[in-house]
Amino acid sequence: MSAFQDTKIWLVYTLGLSKDALHIYVGMIVYLGTAALFRLPLRDFRPWLAVLLAALAGEAWDIYDTAAIAAPQDYPANWHDIWNTLFWPTAILLLARFTPVLRR
Repeated sequence: MSAFQDTKIWLVYTLGLSKDALHIYVGMIVYLGTAALFRLPLRDFRPWLAVLLAALAGEAWDIYDTAAIAAPQDYPANWHDIWNTLFWPTAILLLARFTPVLRR
């Protein structure tokens, strides 16, 4: 098992989160962290793009690790993880862009 997988398992057990919840938290941390770090408004697509890239990179790593141990791939589960990671950043981006809810 790779250090990446070991770290994910450690986080799940240490924080008492499900794997799905971990994806949600990571997505929000990347989204809000990117917006804050680069002082971008939440309506800007770049923080969302950072989440997409992080989610795709994480799932590519999962697929690689699964192939390395010759286990069968579960692509629907990979898609589920990407969906979980992107859901709330997408909702916030859409609210910020198309409604007055997140405007000053």
